[in-house]
Amino acid sequence: MAKYQILVVEDSPTMRQLITFSLKRLRDVDITEANDGVDGLKKISANKFDLILTDINMPIMDGIKLVSLVRNDANNKDVPIVVITTEGGQEDRDRALALGANSYITKPINATTLLDTAKELLGM
Repeated sequence: MAKYQILVVEDSPTMRQLITFSLKRLRDVDITEANDGVDGLKKISANKFDLILTDINMPIMDGIKLVSLVRNDANNKDVPIVVITTEGGQEDRDRALALGANSYITKPINATTLLDTAKELLGM
């Protein structure tokens, strides 16, 4: 069984695949995919994750809302969250980090940056 459970919340199938593909290079990880914030929240309530990666701009529920809901959930408030977004603006970054995101990566994603961030947050 994998040691680490990772949730990738991203509405773009291509982007989700790219992130998942990169993360699969890590040893002992099991990756669950969610196609929006609501789907992600359902999966979070059903499973225990060691790391959550979420996009900001998604239909139904955006990543910012997801971060705040996870942080307000007693069972998951300590799970590291990485926000991945096309929004490179300082304002978005500050908002995400203020709500409790641990890290912030801008698209296009650099696989090395993604893996280094994941390893660091998982304590690998």
